[in-house]
Amino acid sequence: MSVSVQQAAFDLGQELAGFGQGQDDNPRRNIGAVVSFTGFVRDDSGALDHMLIEHYPGMTERAIGQIVDEAVQRWSLGDVRVIHRYGVLKPGDQIMMVATAARHRVAAFEAAEFLMDYLKSRAPFWKKEVNADGSEWVAAKDEDEDALRRW
Repeated sequence: MSVSVQQAAFDLGQELAGFGQGQDDNPRRNIGAVVSFTGFVRDDSGALDHMLIEHYPGMTERAIGQIVDEAVQRWSLGDVRVIHRYGVLKPGDQIMMVATAARHRVAAFEAAEFLMDYLKSRAPFWKKEVNADGSEWVAAKDEDEDALRRW
C-alpha cells in the first residue's frame, strides 16, 4: 500500500510494472484483478494556462492513507497505489493515479472508484485555475458530492 503526494511527474508504466506483486514467493497468487485510473488536467474553457494545487504536507498524506486503509478493509485489497501531484500543472499533465489490486474485478473497480470519488471531493487539496484574465479557486461540485454519497 502506497500513497505519494508529489510535485514531480510520474511514469505510469513504471508505477504499474510491479504493482500487485505481493510479498511472498508466488507473486499475484491471490490477485485476480488490477484496476488503474490516471487523471489529467483538462482545459474545459479553452483558456486555462495552468492549475495550481496546494496542500498541507503530512496532513494530506495521513488523510489519504486513512481512506486507503478503509478501502483495503472494505474490499479486501491486496495492494493500493495512490499518487496525487501538487504545484503548477499545465493542461494535459497527469494530476493523479489510483491503482487497486483485489481477488475479483468488481472489488478492484469499486475500490478504485471509491478512492477516486474521495480524492475528488474530500482529499485536502486546494485547486486554483489560472488564465490570462486572472485566477479562480475551484469550487466543490454537486455531482462530486453525489458520487461520494453512494459509498
